[in-house]
Amino acid sequence: MNTKAEIYLAGGCFWGTEHFLKQIDGVTDTQTGYANGHGKNPSYQEVCTDKTGFAEAVRVAYNPERLPLSLLLQLYFKSINPTSLNRQGNDVGTQYRTGIYYTNPDDLPIIQAEMAKVAKRYDRPLQVEVFAP
Repeated sequence: MNTKAEIYLAGGCFWGTEHFLKQIDGVTDTQTGYANGHGKNPSYQEVCTDKTGFAEAVRVAYNPERLPLSLLLQLYFKSINPTSLNRQGNDVGTQYRTGIYYTNPDDLPIIQAEMAKVAKRYDRPLQVEVFAP
């Protein structure tokens, strides 16, 4: 079985999201950055203008033998408000939106299943975007 996998998770401020994700057994590496926007190597100031389309995100490398993607996503959903659009806590702006950006097409059915489970808990629609970068 593959002992290395990665996914990108946007959950508001990437420093807080990264701190949370680093605590999870099975996460082997994290890296903050920007995802799902336009241009190359944007600065924080450029991202804050809401003109680049980027979201603050964390690349999460993990061992799927120790941490199944379904569990990783369940924990991620506990760390965000999935019904909040362009806002997490006091952070407001498109760069603070929530998102799941997958690199392995086999992950999509798992992501969709976890999204469906979470959606049943809310009266409002989820605002978590799901894309393959």
